[in-house]
Amino acid sequence: MSRRFATYVATGMALAVLVVGSLIAVALSKSRPPKPAVASTATSATPPATPTRTPNVHAPASPQRPAPNPTAAFAHGNKKALFLSFDDGPDPVWTPKILQVLAKHGAHATFFELGSMQAAHPGLRDQVLAAGNTIGSHSVTHAQLTALSAAKRHHEIADGPRSTCFRPPYGASNARVRAEIKAAGMVEVLWDVDPRDWARPGTQAIVHRILANAHRNDIILLHDGGGDRSQTVAALDKVLPLLKAQGYSFLAMNC
Repeated sequence: MSRRFATYVATGMALAVLVVGSLIAVALSKSRPPKPAVASTATSATPPATPTRTPNVHAPASPQRPAPNPTAAFAHGNKKALFLSFDDGPDPVWTPKILQVLAKHGAHATFFELGSMQAAHPGLRDQVLAAGNTIGSHSVTHAQLTALSAAKRHHEIADGPRSTCFRPPYGASNARVRAEIKAAGMVEVLWDVDPRDWARPGTQAIVHRILANAHRNDIILLHDGGGDRSQTVAALDKVLPLLKAQGYSFLAMNC
């Protein structure tokens, strides 16, 4: 046998051994159980879908998100609007009288009520709303919020009348008060015109101050509680037709 022929024979036998070994390995791998897969920790892996849950129909509705400005929805175009607001009620004597004057002149307003007064006169809230007006919160007891402890301040704001608008008593506010108002789901609402009706300066003085200072989209501060409001009622009855003649309408804020 030549050396070249012997080399061919040896190479052929080696190839045959490799082929047979491969066939045996494949047969053995098919007979073994599959190896469990290892969970991937790669960040690109798609997370499992969140299970669908049936809504809890008994859960309370989420509070409405207040508008940044409760008068913003009305402040457009050439419309002349004023926003009357009444603080410290509801009062069983003066709130119904003010509602009568508003209805007489086709006007609406926003009533910033106290929680303590609402509790004492529960039916008046419904009367205010039924007449097409809105209600804002004026705290629980009319305390000066900037002078209270954190716990008392929270109570005065969070436990007052339900609304998305909050007017701090005396207009006293700071960063902590505003943060608490926001946390309660409300916005702070102050005013543009203060005729100081609370001091009872006389009916004509209240009328004059409103006429001299009111401009388009202003918020006017008045009171339906906290004492004798006969001057406020009389002044309202006089000033509304005068302002109406100037083209003003009187809208309730979005509270």
